[in-house]
Amino acid sequence: MRKKKIRLGKAKKAKKEVKKKAARRRRVPKKVVARKVKATKAKVKKIKKIGIKAPAKVGKVGQKFVFYFGDRKAEGNGKMKDLLGGKGAGLAEMTNAGAPVPSGFTITTEACRQFYENDMKLPQIMENEIKGGLKKVERSMGAKFGDPSNPLLLSVRSGAKFSMPGMMDTVLNLGLNDRTAEGLAKKTQNERFVYDSYRRFVQMFGNVVLGIDKDVFEKILQRKKDSKHIKHDASLLVEDLKELVRKFKAKIRDKTREEFPVDPHKQLRMAIDAVFRSWNNPRAITYRRLHNIPGELGTGVNVQAMVFGNLGETSATGVGFTRNPSSGENKFYGEYLDNAQGEDVVAGIRTPKPISELEEEMPQVFNQLRSITSKLERHYKDVQDFEFTIQEGKLYMLQTRAGKRTAHAAVKIAVDMVKEKLITKEEALTRLEPAQLNQLLHRGIDPNANVTVIARGLAASPGAAVGKVVFTANDAVNLAENGEKVILVRHETNPDDIHGMAAAEGVLTARGGMTSHAAVVARGMGKCCVAGCEAIKVNEQRKQFMVNGHIVRERDVISLNGTTGEVMLGEVPTIEPELTGEFGEFMKWADQLRRLKVRTNADTPKDAAQAIKFGAEGIGLCRTEHMFFAEERLPIVQEMILAKTPTDRQAALDRQLWINFFPSRKRISKRFL
Repeated sequence: MRKKKIRLGKAKKAKKEVKKKAARRRRVPKKVVARKVKATKAKVKKIKKIGIKAPAKVGKVGQKFVFYFGDRKAEGNGKMKDLLGGKGAGLAEMTNAGAPVPSGFTITTEACRQFYENDMKLPQIMENEIKGGLKKVERSMGAKFGDPSNPLLLSVRSGAKFSMPGMMDTVLNLGLNDRTAEGLAKKTQNERFVYDSYRRFVQMFGNVVLGIDKDVFEKILQRKKDSKHIKHDASLLVEDLKELVRKFKAKIRDKTREEFPVDPHKQLRMAIDAVFRSWNNPRAITYRRLHNIPGELGTGVNVQAMVFGNLGETSATGVGFTRNPSSGENKFYGEYLDNAQGEDVVAGIRTPKPISELEEEMPQVFNQLRSITSKLERHYKDVQDFEFTIQEGKLYMLQTRAGKRTAHAAVKIAVDMVKEKLITKEEALTRLEPAQLNQLLHRGIDPNANVTVIARGLAASPGAAVGKVVFTANDAVNLAENGEKVILVRHETNPDDIHGMAAAEGVLTARGGMTSHAAVVARGMGKCCVAGCEAIKVNEQRKQFMVNGHIVRERDVISLNGTTGEVMLGEVPTIEPELTGEFGEFMKWADQLRRLKVRTNADTPKDAAQAIKFGAEGIGLCRTEHMFFAEERLPIVQEMILAKTPTDRQAALDRQLWINFFPSRKRISKRFL
């Protein structure tokens, strides 16, 4: 028995020794543990900061990240906005509908989320899918990416679920280097077109992918144009463009200490990474905050074969809407530029032509465009914002999405579409965001006011705006935070100005058209905007603009009429809006379908009367203390509070009651006291 106990004791002791050794093997020095914990916390903090929800596993086997579209057949469709983003879903839907869409592929929003989880790198499984998608595009287009004799060029664009115009990054003409440029020149017999595209590519890649300020390149370009005494980029000669390519590359080498990448496949990888990174650039974050777009959605990336609107006089590029996004009028609406690329239209560098002129210049293309976009509107049952390129007389569709519109336009379009039996009244009521109703109740310019009109531009976004002139987005924010009303004046706005546009009452630009960045973003925000006002000469360094003998300096007050495009000196009187026309009809439909009664918060007879005029059925909240804020009442309330005797207090109350109930100041009975 004793021997058995000894054996059991030894066994227990041996077991404990084994456990101790195992624990020692598993044990990690405290310094290592601390370092790992710190790194993990930093990673989690980074993910939370950028608003990306990390997936459980990176590069999951069997998960599809690349969706091809081309040759009238797409792997996705228009209902897949969550996965493909709005642009990718639109390209897939147009392709399936038989529209002329250049071949390409969409990298999903899920890939974006995993990109952030994988330390800003695409997992290898995605790299392989991208190579497969690229081969399909090469077969479809009959060209090879990086081939000097028959090069395929690509565009790389963002595309989130919800439209964020200009907030994220784009790279065009990707795949150019000295060898492919020479080969493309031989193939097209158009050397000027090739080096214009090459110049654009190096400039865009340097800014978007390598992070060099766009002004660095613009200054080099402007110096070249000044030396040649020309105004437009289109007037530059082939040798000028070649020199610009060399200077741009030298500037990139100077800024980055590295040579410009010449391998097309490396260019593509870097561009895709840059577009994913742009999901969290400052302007995109600001735009999402302003429009309540969740940060964890991520963006898709659309890689597409390039088609060229800058191949000569039979080539063009443009942007349009199936209806007027400013007024809601059922009229084909848009702008285009001959011999240009798409960025030229939206950037406002050149003032484009109205799309009606395309009917005269290229009637066959115009009719085809009109037919395709009408079908798209009927298919989606909503106004479509579309982009197109014409390459040597052949039309290509590059995008379709629900068009951003002003609140006035949204109401008119919804009412018209019900009358056209495209949508029901219930659907019409969902086409207006609740916040947009606030825009409809803003004041407008008084038509009977005596005004000094100093210039007229394009009525890009309606309404009235009065404020002090500022010339930078940061100044707009700073003054607005101090309670000042401001008007942001620019040559043309760009996506980096989003925070200033949000702070301003209105926007005035010297360049750009009805589809420029300023116009589109202002309409989406419900801001008054006058664009393309070419009469004003903006000097942002001196912080002033000149027009017709007038010099308007920073903090001078001007007024804008976004409905007529007028720019006026000083503070112009405004008037209250009215519940009439389509807005009145729209609100009647709401009354017919609603189940809740509507009462107003009103503290004065004037507020109550206005609310009843707009359809309120009674007063739900009346804060009596607010009744005494009026200029003639407040001193009497102060006197009553500070009165030293009951008699003085009663006298003050008497005077207050006279004002409240008896404006004629008649003596009242003591039963009211």
